Amino acid sequence: MSAEKAKLKRLHRLERLRGIARQSALAEAAKAEAALAQVASLEARTAALIQAYRLRRDARDGSELQQTQQFVAGLTRIADSTAQDLVRARQAADARAAEAAEAERRRAAVDDRIEAARQRIARKTAENAHPSASGSGPSGPLGTPLE
Repeated sequence: MSAEKAKLKRLHRLERLRGIARQSALAEAAKAEAALAQVASLEARTAALIQAYRLRRDARDGSELQQTQQFVAGLTRIADSTAQDLVRARQAADARAAEAAEAERRRAAVDDRIEAARQRIARKTAENAHPSASGSGPSGPLGTPLE
């Protein structure tokens, strides 16, 4: 029985460790999601700037029009780079979310093992407290077959 209790204590320690790992994974997933949101916001703002400058018709001469087009071309390069960053940020966020889910599965598995160990200990305790539930003790059944 003490071996079962020692195993239960080890499982509780493991559960605490897995809980810490889960919290860490959730924090990393939250950071990745925040970074993804920032990059998505940046991409949207850059796209809005590009659209606004493309629609401008207030150039006074060809030089000013050329500067505006060069500015839009620079913004477009930034937007392309931001789109690539968005893909990487989305992949990182998905990976962190998968790690968090795996950490939760590991913690839940330990929790299930703890519950099974508790049930085994309770069953053994009950068996030791009442060794004869069927009416037959160490010397055999009580009474006669006619009873």
